[in-house]
Amino acid sequence: MNKNLSILLVLLLLSSTALAQNGYQFGNWKPSLNDGAAVKPKRAEAGCGALVSLTGHEFSVETAALVPASGDLPEYCHVTGQILPEVRFELSLPASWNNRFYMFGNGGYAGELLSTPGRVNTRNTALKARFAVAQTNTGHDAAVEPLGTFAVNRQKLLDYAFRAVHVTAETSKKIIREYYGAAPARSYFDGCSTGGRQGLISAQRFPDDFDGIVVGAPVLNFTGTMTNYVSTVRALEAAPIPLEKLKIIAERVYAKCDGADGLVDGLIDDPRRCDFDPAKELPVCAGDVDGKDCFTAAQVRALDVVYRGAESGGKRIFWGQPVGAEIGAPAQSIWANWIISPSPTGRTISYNFAESFFRYLALPKPDPNYDFKSFNLETDLPRLQAISDILDAKNPDLTRFKTRGGKIVMYFGWADTALNPLMGVDYYEKVSARFGPSTADFFRLFMVPGMAHCRGGVGTDQCDFLTALIEWVEKGVAPKQIGGSQSRDGKLVRTRPLCPYPQVAKYKGAGNPDDAQSFACENQEKRP
Repeated sequence: MNKNLSILLVLLLLSSTALAQNGYQFGNWKPSLNDGAAVKPKRAEAGCGALVSLTGHEFSVETAALVPASGDLPEYCHVTGQILPEVRFELSLPASWNNRFYMFGNGGYAGELLSTPGRVNTRNTALKARFAVAQTNTGHDAAVEPLGTFAVNRQKLLDYAFRAVHVTAETSKKIIREYYGAAPARSYFDGCSTGGRQGLISAQRFPDDFDGIVVGAPVLNFTGTMTNYVSTVRALEAAPIPLEKLKIIAERVYAKCDGADGLVDGLIDDPRRCDFDPAKELPVCAGDVDGKDCFTAAQVRALDVVYRGAESGGKRIFWGQPVGAEIGAPAQSIWANWIISPSPTGRTISYNFAESFFRYLALPKPDPNYDFKSFNLETDLPRLQAISDILDAKNPDLTRFKTRGGKIVMYFGWADTALNPLMGVDYYEKVSARFGPSTADFFRLFMVPGMAHCRGGVGTDQCDFLTALIEWVEKGVAPKQIGGSQSRDGKLVRTRPLCPYPQVAKYKGAGNPDDAQSFACENQEKRP
């Protein structure tokens, strides 16, 4: 791989990781939610620096230093350390603590530096609300072991799959108890993408770790997602589709589907309600000669694979891409980078994620030369069971988490092209099938029309799911709707209520369609 291509791929992967957090949590936070709690360190004379003596066999505290207040950021004790074997962690302890613990998740294959600007901003936002805040790199350094290369080490694979978040939470709580003389009254986890998977893994494997979990766009079926990437990459390599042609697809999709919810507003509330067939809806090239305003038969077949999803034995084994994300948001299609590459290399982020998965995680013996496009969907699927058992978060049995009073708020953008939103809907429906009506007592899903991966897109992507979750856990106020907003160039352009699935925001028939007051959460009619 040449140097320029390597740099481009690194930039793409870093940008995808940076977006793996919603970025709008605590937006509705009010000081009154602290209920006057102001816990101080129990041993002021020993101070922050004494925490280095907590080093033992399982973890080391490398540094513990007091950081003075600056602007609206309070004074806090900044702790860094390492849990065996290589799980890096950071814990920040405010001088006046609200008796809550907050941990946030990772993106992609993790391994991020804990000091990246996005992660520092997330930490500081929570510190301003006086939370004790923790984060981890999950056990490897992406700069040294990029993508999935770390997984040649079995322990690092297990740390990434499920252990690192758990041991970081346990270690952080131990340090908190030592510093303040009290355990957290409540503990929360917040993550999107890989962070969403981490949240579900916590609820499924370690139900005592957190009282409330925000699960954003989780890659809960990691193996299925990567398998579907194989199908998509092969189809689009056989019949490449220029990024410019997505404008044509978007126009046809929105002409057919935008009004299916009763309101033409540039949003598709539920893509499942629109039957879009590229073979019937798109202009065909005369004589099957490719042109900029038409599609060849091969290109239509490739699009059909994208919309239909991976198949094996004539049956679908993963969901196809819902319609709606073809649109520019606002300049470039949401398909760009994940489904179709905007660069001459033709490599998408999903291409690189899948290649790394099949070379280093998927099969019993890592093979850095394995061609993931040679994976046979008809015969090789059983080979993925072992990695699925440790990496996927598909178990719908949340009995232990529900019994201890835990709460989950999950969200997914309907225009997500990185991770299929139907994966989240399917999981919620399986949990609902197990627990029936009582599911809504502890688990609610919010689908966001037009939102891309974790944020962005053409929908109301600015949403504070965390504050809603905290009020549910601590005050018993279940979120009947969560406010969403959309801004362009720093200007608010739309507000809309986000409704607990299967409800959707229905236009009342009067009022400004860009104002949340013109909508009400209602159950939609059954899909045709």
